[in-house]
Amino acid sequence: MKTIITVIAFIITNLVSAQGQFEQGMGKAFGLWGEGKSAEASALFERIASAEKNNWLPNYYVALVNTTDAFDPKNKANIPALLDKAQKALDEAAMISSDNAEIMVLQALIYTAWLVQDPMTNGMKYSALAMKEYEKALAIAPNNPRAVFGKAEFEMGGAKYWGTDTKPMCEQIAKSIELFANFKPESEFHPKWGLDRAQETLKTCK
Repeated sequence: MKTIITVIAFIITNLVSAQGQFEQGMGKAFGLWGEGKSAEASALFERIASAEKNNWLPNYYVALVNTTDAFDPKNKANIPALLDKAQKALDEAAMISSDNAEIMVLQALIYTAWLVQDPMTNGMKYSALAMKEYEKALAIAPNNPRAVFGKAEFEMGGAKYWGTDTKPMCEQIAKSIELFANFKPESEFHPKWGLDRAQETLKTCK
C-alpha cells in the first residue's frame, strides 16, 4: 500500500496555487502524507472534516491514510486501532455520500486489511464482505478503475492461494490500467490513486 503515498504525492505540486481554506488545508494534508507524516496528515484531514460537514472527501482520506498504515508491517501492533479509526471516518463519509463507489472500494480495502491481519480467523468473513463491496461498487461504476483493479487484485490473491488460474484477473488488471488512463476525477481532490499498483501487479502476471 505504500505505493498509494507515492501516487498521491504528485498532487502536491498542483495545490500550490490553491485558494481558500479547504483547498489550502487539503493541500497541506496531502503534503504531510507525501512526507511520510501519516499521523499528522490524518489529524489535519479530521480537522478539515469537522469544518466541512457536507463534504465526504476529508473523512475519506482519514480512512485511506489509516488503512494504508494498517498494511505496513511496522504498524502491526496498531492495526486494530488504525482500522477502527478508518472505519469510523469512512462511516462518516458514507453518511454524507451514499451509493459512492469510491467509498465502497475503500471499505473493501478495510476488510482486506482485517483479513491480512489474521487470515485463519478472518479469512472467510472478510473475504465475503470485501467481494460484496467490490461488486456493489462495480454495479454503480463499472468503469471505475479502482473498483476493477481492486476486485481483480483481491481475487488474484485467492487464486494464488488455492493454485487456480489467474489469467482472468490479469485481464481485468490490464483493463483497469486502460480505465486509469481515461479516468477523469471530479476535482483535484477526488480519488485518483491506484495506477502504479495496478502496473506493478500486472508485471506479476505470466
